[in-house]
Amino acid sequence: MIIDCHAHLVPPSLLDAVRAQAASFPSIKLMEDGGFSFAGGKPTRPVSKPLSDITARLKWMDEQKIERQVVGGWLDMFGYEVPAEEGARWSRLINAHLAQAAKSEPRFVPLASVPLQDGAAAAEVLREAHAAGFKGAMIGTQPKGKGGVLDDPSLKPFWEAANELGSVIFIHPVFESGDDRVHDYGMANAVGRITDTLIAMSRLIYAGHVVRYANAKIVAGIGGAALPYVIGRLRRNYLLDREKLGDPDAALAAMYYDTIVQDPRALRYLADIAGSDRIMMGSDMPFPIGDLTPMTVVKDAGFSASEAAAMNGGLAEKLFLK
Repeated sequence: MIIDCHAHLVPPSLLDAVRAQAASFPSIKLMEDGGFSFAGGKPTRPVSKPLSDITARLKWMDEQKIERQVVGGWLDMFGYEVPAEEGARWSRLINAHLAQAAKSEPRFVPLASVPLQDGAAAAEVLREAHAAGFKGAMIGTQPKGKGGVLDDPSLKPFWEAANELGSVIFIHPVFESGDDRVHDYGMANAVGRITDTLIAMSRLIYAGHVVRYANAKIVAGIGGAALPYVIGRLRRNYLLDREKLGDPDAALAAMYYDTIVQDPRALRYLADIAGSDRIMMGSDMPFPIGDLTPMTVVKDAGFSASEAAAMNGGLAEKLFLK
């Protein structure tokens, strides 16, 4: 089975529900151009048509010979800035419509959203999602808004729940990378998503979370960002203060990765560092910065037939479908 492990979907029914239930979400404003503002903050980008065009998505999947697609929501609209109770309602609304989309079109495999602004609420929503059939959640790198960290002590209940449930936790960069220097030349996508993910994952590694919560299946998106390339520096830093820091080699060996590196040499290097058995084919559909012919890089990297089969669906089937 060919499975795309990394894509995004905003079901059309969700947008209709947002308009109909606006009074239930006083901190969330749907802008005239189709974007959102959370707690009076900077508006997001508009929801693009490809995020919600299910017919076009299925056509693309057919063209790429992709049988199933793992879909999280859209990171811009996760709303970590709003009050916790409202955020929990918001995540539940997103999850209900993702679940309905997957029920209507079984080729989609949904990942839940959780209210990371509050660890206890995030744990509760994650448990509800598992009870509803979700295998895990897609979470952003910066809970509580710009500058938030995934190793925040208040998130302990969430990580404990993910560990207990054996959740797949797909970690994904957010709209604001945390560095204003990347907002020119298209660098927010080319570079900002990488640095954002690298910093978030490095904190989780050094905090010991990856090993401590080893039953949670942590996926580091965008091919692990720059983690494989900087493993030497991460290791050296660990050796300088190993009594206080988590082991980066153990963490990289325990995580999972997608193939969205756009260069077969980079994919081979990721496999050399983390192991080919930890990598899953992904597209980041429908975003142009993703890989819209995602099996090509696996083919061009020259993996064996068994390695390629595992990357193109075998591993994802174990994580998301069993």
